[in-house]
Amino acid sequence: MPILVITGTGTEVGKTVTTAAVAAAALAAGRTVAVLKAAQTGVGPDERGDAAEVARLAGPVTVAEVARYPEPLAPATAARRAGRDPVRPADVAEAAQKLATEHDLVLVEGAGGLLVRFDEAGGTLADVAELLRAPVLLVASAGLGTLNTTELTARELRGRRLELLGVVIGSWPGTPDLAMRCNVTDLPEVSGAPLLGALPEGAGALAPADFRAAAPGWVAPRLDGTWRAEAFREAADA
Repeated sequence: MPILVITGTGTEVGKTVTTAAVAAAALAAGRTVAVLKAAQTGVGPDERGDAAEVARLAGPVTVAEVARYPEPLAPATAARRAGRDPVRPADVAEAAQKLATEHDLVLVEGAGGLLVRFDEAGGTLADVAELLRAPVLLVASAGLGTLNTTELTARELRGRRLELLGVVIGSWPGTPDLAMRCNVTDLPEVSGAPLLGALPEGAGALAPADFRAAAPGWVAPRLDGTWRAEAFREAADA
């Protein structure tokens, strides 16, 4: 798995922090890692973007962006309003493939959800995954409403014959409610893919050294970690 595409069921579900956790676990396992942000929006020229935030939390990863736009909008809209060229799926795929020649693992992080538009032709992160024939990791929220958006994303991936590697809960609270506890069982069922991790609420606010030490315990062995779905499910039910 030299390239892994990471998407979310929507915005603010913990996609960047999850990317950092996957990167940190891979680094701890001795792998070299690159993080590619397909389209960074809502960040100025000298501000830290998502890929740089991954590096701050995870450690020594190579970071790259295909494009950056100042307004916090969908990439196609942000590019149009800024009067700049849009991101093309082929450009993202080309950048990922180049990084893959020099790294053991390339994490391609999208913007928002799977079908957020990159350009006026309707190109999306799903098209990037198709061009790369890369598996997709889906970051989902924990609470009520997540089953619908998770299943819709999974159906789109299956319709394109793309592999959904698994689902990670991007933020798990210390005191989960009933819906959250039930979703631990239901998310794998509606997605047709295993649950591959859960990040504790507030993980992104940890000091980098603490984040790196804890990250392998938040993701499953498939992602170079030690997290176990059955043990997590038992704890959630307790």
